[in-house]
Amino acid sequence: MGRRNWVGILLAGCTALSFGNVAKADTLADALVGAYNTSGLLEQNRAVLRAADEDVAQAVAALRPVLNWSADVTRSFGRSGTTTGTVVGFADNEANIGLTAELTLYDFGATKLNIDAAKEAVLATREALVGVEQEVLLRAVSAFFEVRRASQDVELRQSNLRLITRELRAARDRFDVGEVTRTDVSLAEARLAAARAALAASQGSLAVAQQEYAAVVGRKHTGPLQAPRSRPSLPGSVDQAMSVAVRNHPDLKAAQHQVTVAELNIAIAQAAMKPTVSLSGRYGLSDDLDSDAYTAGGSVSLSAQGPIYQGGRLSSLVRQSMANRDQRRAILLQTTTAIQQNVANSYAQLAVARAAISAGQNQVRAAQIAFDGTREEASLGARTTLDVLDAEQELLDARTTLISAGVDEFIAAYSVLAAIGSLTADSLNLPVQRYDPSVYYNLVKDAPVASQQGEDLNRVLRALGKQ
Repeated sequence: MGRRNWVGILLAGCTALSFGNVAKADTLADALVGAYNTSGLLEQNRAVLRAADEDVAQAVAALRPVLNWSADVTRSFGRSGTTTGTVVGFADNEANIGLTAELTLYDFGATKLNIDAAKEAVLATREALVGVEQEVLLRAVSAFFEVRRASQDVELRQSNLRLITRELRAARDRFDVGEVTRTDVSLAEARLAAARAALAASQGSLAVAQQEYAAVVGRKHTGPLQAPRSRPSLPGSVDQAMSVAVRNHPDLKAAQHQVTVAELNIAIAQAAMKPTVSLSGRYGLSDDLDSDAYTAGGSVSLSAQGPIYQGGRLSSLVRQSMANRDQRRAILLQTTTAIQQNVANSYAQLAVARAAISAGQNQVRAAQIAFDGTREEASLGARTTLDVLDAEQELLDARTTLISAGVDEFIAAYSVLAAIGSLTADSLNLPVQRYDPSVYYNLVKDAPVASQQGEDLNRVLRALGKQ
């Protein structure tokens, strides 16, 4: 084998390696996975949920004994005197240590109500986290398709620039042979300058879209984005979609749990008007540091206490809780209406985009025929350069409109998924490690202190800190 053949094989191998290292085009699934894994907003709201989980632990702790210790060392000193003028100084040193315990025996269910309210608040916060997840994923969808829109627009503008450059060259050639006037050349030059400005603006829009994509997905990707192979599956009608939304939308579920919390708060405010029975005990040791004397002993007491008159504060708290309950019910009704409206709006936008696609395809087809015919007639002298440029602009506008309509259709389709509560990692079956809100809750719901459960909780916290 000759030396040239070896060089050719080596060059071919290097070329294959270089193409193998070209960055893979991102898919929509890649963008959604990146947004789910890197979103700071999701991390923020997961921390909010963990804080709500701790409210359950704190409410549970109120059912348990409260143990406290105390210790002090006291030095007492001074002088004592008599009427005869005798003055005697004194100083005493004493150490005390004590242990106290207190347990609420009965409070007419107030503590249990606090636990139930905390659990309902956790469920509401979980649904709010799902709502944030939908916002993050919908923003990723929008960022993905806006990059595609801007990229395709840049390609169109570049193609348009090349075409107008050829038209300008043809106009100059025809001017040189006296077929057109200087005006035709100037018109082509003006259109070329406008095309360059439009290309620069389009490239700027692409740069902005790429920055948004990087912010949402968590990484930059300047290459092409792969078009989705299919559109998402949607309910067959607006009524079906509304029915799904009313059952599944996380905002509606969160509002329902908030209504329950408000109703429990009324019962808690009413329970505060009733007495509380508690058991308390104390044991202490007192040592006189200046002698061998000491005392040790304790006490156990059963006590009951309750309000008699607090200036109307407790009644006001009950009325306030009722007003908050009414507010939450109104919010639930408003949320239901807003969700149904969003579903209808999303379907309307989807219908508009699909109609625009159908009309755009017809417009592109007709504009292409018109442009080809105008350019052919111009070569025969039956059309002017301006006619050709106008026909080319019509074709460019038609293609741009068709591209935008295609992007709008995808964004509207995923907006429908968000409107019915189905734009989640679970519903989309994204290949990500799902965040399970029950893991942390199960570790803290019993208010662990030091045990195997406490060690498991510490490992979870350390893992969260490394993310």
